[in-house]
Amino acid sequence: PTGDLYDPATGLLAPSGRFTAVVCGDPDTAGRLAERLGGHPSEEGASALLGGVPLDELPLGSARTAVLVQDKDPVLLSGTLRELLDVPASGAVSAGDALAAAQCGDVLAALAQGSLDADDPMDARITERGRSLSGGQRQRLALARSLITDPEALVLDEPTSAVDSHTEARIAEGIRELRAGRTTVVFTSSPLLLDRADRTVFLHEGEVVATGTHRELLHTEPRYRAVVTRETDDETTARTDVAAAGGGKADGRPAKAPDDDLLGQDDVLRHGGDVLHRLEEIEEKA
Repeated sequence: PTGDLYDPATGLLAPSGRFTAVVCGDPDTAGRLAERLGGHPSEEGASALLGGVPLDELPLGSARTAVLVQDKDPVLLSGTLRELLDVPASGAVSAGDALAAAQCGDVLAALAQGSLDADDPMDARITERGRSLSGGQRQRLALARSLITDPEALVLDEPTSAVDSHTEARIAEGIRELRAGRTTVVFTSSPLLLDRADRTVFLHEGEVVATGTHRELLHTEPRYRAVVTRETDDETTARTDVAAAGGGKADGRPAKAPDDDLLGQDDVLRHGGDVLHRLEEIEEKA
């Protein structure tokens, strides 16, 4: 089956051939939704539909060919890199292209340096669960493996949570370019990924409550902004009170004067939120 990917339990729609980002404040809800998108029914109801066809009614092999879900903590088995990337695939995406999109250049260099008997990094061995690699390196190799399969619909759950912001920005662009014309769904709260998606869907209490671009939702949906920038409830309330007092917009920014466009307030707001979000992530990883 081909077509739009749709979850009836939440109302999530991922249009065919588009890059859709999903923001959900509850990690458990996001995990269950990702499972349904992969054809596994959950307590919320039946599995998702692809082109109107329920995925749980398809043979398992057909469902996995149509939709591939990469878990938040993918497992890397021991073996060579070539064996790791030897997965069922359409053949349209080469290992080199997938590794490049996932920004695995330094991973290849590390594998080559750590292997005394492999001239080609593809023949270097990966220890059980990739223990010789960092969390970010394991995450990027898993992403490359998923990209190689080139499914009709690819669902990625927090694929860049363990990488730095510069690498994350390049991965976001790599996913967008390599998956052009294919259906891609990414669960994330990273502004760097959200800003490169064709559309962003915000879930609150298990239901879709807003859809738009990342920049649009920052300005129009306070709950979305709170999740993405990790704004506290008090800050959200204060922002709303400022707007209600007059002279402000719904997101708490002052009304824009006719000549107040030197820096572009939208860009300042977006990048300010990006910086705050990334600083908090770096502190948590440290």
